[in-house]
Formats: sequence, structure tokens, C-alpha cells
Amino acid sequence: MPVNCDYKLGDRTKGLMTAHGIYLDCRLNQTGRRCTLTHEIIHLERGPVPHHPYFAAIEEHIVEVLSARRLITLPHLLDALAWTQHPFELAEELWTDVDTVTTRVQHLTREERAHINRELARRQPWNN
Repeated sequence: MPVNCDYKLGDRTKGLMTAHGIYLDCRLNQTGRRCTLTHEIIHLERGPVPHHPYFAAIEEHIVEVLSARRLITLPHLLDALAWTQHPFELAEELWTDVDTVTTRVQHLTREERAHINRELARRQPWNN
């Protein structure tokens, strides 16, 4: 599927998937293109968004969570958290936007959160 970055999309539209390809807003920076393209690819993998607004919102949320998980692996998140917990610095380090970092952290599994806490305690014993 072709990807096109030549057009300005709507004010709140970063990406759009059509029968002709994936369109990314030309005003996005490299990080924005990376996050938006991943989001649109997951939409492509999952199939059409439901037409009903309630189910469409649920699907968008699922795609946001899956995108964040795909873009930010647990080892990379752990390495970044070892030196900062500031959302903007994390986003920069992980080559994502703040929304993606926030989504990833908010949707950590109990096991992931426990692993991060153990590893940070091991790597930063002075904080215990």
C-alpha cells in the first residue's frame, strides 16, 4: 500500500487510510510520521473501523494501545525510564510523541509494571 506525505490533511487529522493508500499530513515531523504510520498500519491489519461512533471510539482506543506497544518495547521503555520519567524526555528518547508514551505507560500490564519496578530498583539502588 503506497504512503503519501504530500498533502495537508484536516486540522486534527494526522493520517488517513483510503483505498488508494495511506496519507500522512505533510506538516508532521519524522516522529509524527512514525507514530501516525504505525497507527494506520494497525488499522490496515485490523480491518475497517466500525461506523457506529461508540464502537469506532473503542476501535480507536485499541489501535492507540497497540500502536504504543509496537512502537515502545518494554526493554526500550525500561532503558529510558532509568534516566528520566519526564514525558517529553521519554518521548524524545523513544522517538515517539508524548501521547504514545503516555498511552504505553498507562496500559502497562501488572507484570510489566512489576518488572520495571524491579529493574529500576536494581539499576538505581540509591533511590531505594
